[in-house]
Amino acid sequence: MSSRRLVLPVVLSATFVQLLNVTVTQVATPAIQAGLGAGPGAVQLVLAGYTLTYACLLIPAARLGDRYGYRRLFVAGTVVFTAGSVAGACAPDAASLIAARLVQGAGSGLVAPQVLSLIQAATPAPRRPRALGLYGATMAVASLAGPLIGGLVLSADLFGLGWRPVLLLTVPVALASLAGATALPRTRGADGLRVDKLGALLVTVGACALVLPLALGREAGWPWWTWAGFAVAVAALGYFVRSLPHRPDPLIHPAVLRDRSARRGTLLVFAFNTGVPSFTYLLFLHLQSAVGYSALSAALTSAPFAAAAVLGSRAAPALTRRHGPTVLTAASLVLAGMCLTLAPLVGSPAGRQAALPVLAVGGAAFGAFTASVFTLVLAQVHGPAAGSVSGLLPTAQQLGGSIGVTAAGLAYYAPAADTDAAFRHAMLYQVAAFTITALISLRLRDRSDPEPPCITSLTGCPPAAACARAARAPNAAAEGTPSLTRRAALQGRSAWAQDQQASDASFIAAQHGGGHDQVAETRRNLDPGSCMISSCGTPPSREQCGGLDGA
Repeated sequence: MSSRRLVLPVVLSATFVQLLNVTVTQVATPAIQAGLGAGPGAVQLVLAGYTLTYACLLIPAARLGDRYGYRRLFVAGTVVFTAGSVAGACAPDAASLIAARLVQGAGSGLVAPQVLSLIQAATPAPRRPRALGLYGATMAVASLAGPLIGGLVLSADLFGLGWRPVLLLTVPVALASLAGATALPRTRGADGLRVDKLGALLVTVGACALVLPLALGREAGWPWWTWAGFAVAVAALGYFVRSLPHRPDPLIHPAVLRDRSARRGTLLVFAFNTGVPSFTYLLFLHLQSAVGYSALSAALTSAPFAAAAVLGSRAAPALTRRHGPTVLTAASLVLAGMCLTLAPLVGSPAGRQAALPVLAVGGAAFGAFTASVFTLVLAQVHGPAAGSVSGLLPTAQQLGGSIGVTAAGLAYYAPAADTDAAFRHAMLYQVAAFTITALISLRLRDRSDPEPPCITSLTGCPPAAACARAARAPNAAAEGTPSLTRRAALQGRSAWAQDQQASDASFIAAQHGGGHDQVAETRRNLDPGSCMISSCGTPPSREQCGGLDGA
């Protein structure tokens, strides 16, 4: 097997263990609480600690990958994650386990942004949609396999170790990812690229101040510090967004703020994830705490959802090619219908049996959505915004999940006549989340420019119609064919123009299947501030490019 064919198994195995680690630990929390004598607050920190550092590091880690190389960050993050997993399994008390979970989350936060970048760099353009579909399918399977695998391991009580083997489950897969990392493309990084330290600090503080109160606020009774945390999050993230256009080396390219597809796609992923992790959380919470199921019984009840998700993810590429973003709208509405149907069924044994085919239909919709959404969103985002969106989507995924679990918990624990009524309240929240997702997905179909745009710098040069043909040319740059031969020199070579040039070079290489070597070659052939057009087009006119005739 060639090294290129190994790239997907390596990076997708890393994605699998990152998301498996979230849901598999949820099932083990009662055993952890009993084994360590931990209180409810400590158990919440065991769950929230992983998500906290994971979400906080995603955006800074994406920039670090650009600076130091994706493979290097992937390996470093996997080592950190593995060390945290082993330390967690050996933890003698709750405090040690919480610290280990923070380390695990930091490792996952370093790895996650590199996965999409490595897929883009190592996969030829014609095969990239399939690779992104497998990426989405892996996330779906990992999220749903966690409860089933965790329930089986807890029931087996391997070697009499109780909950500890649950944390060791991910270690062999992580070690396999490390062993296969030699197959990943060796990216050199961009020597001239600087990391925006203030921006990284603002994002980290803002994300931590948002996720921590969401994770602990309900159990703590929403004390004053939770509201202070929300205020800090709004201030830090708000200042970060407002200052983006004025920063010399921003963590996120300012083009994201102007690209409607980028904004809608990020919002779509966020909205969907306010519903999905919270649904599995509510289902397991209700089955274990109200119905009295064991962890294994609850996992087996949800098995149709997980099994059908695999089938839905396999059908997603064909559905996406035929129906486009309509797949996302239909899947969201099916999930909303599933939640509405489940609400009255779970309260009785006969109803729970009748709920199994309903869960299967919803699982198929979940698999189709998850396997399609990244492909469809990234296909509609062009230019310098494309690289930043690859880091924003996992961040939206994690933040949406944190907010959704908190909101669903509030709905479930709101005053109700009985536990069945509480579950119905929570399912109404789920219906609202998936309905909003469906409405947002409709906006993805409104893109007025179906053709790939001309590859231009941010200096304002407009697209040429013929550039669409070059954007579709398979692997042109990777095969050595110069796809950018004409330029029009523009005045004003500022540091900001150099940053634009770096972003343009990265995007051009990514569009044509090239990795960092292609990026470096492209950057050497471009002047800072240049306006690039495809060789199939014509040079920009005087009016189009700052009053200068194309060269």
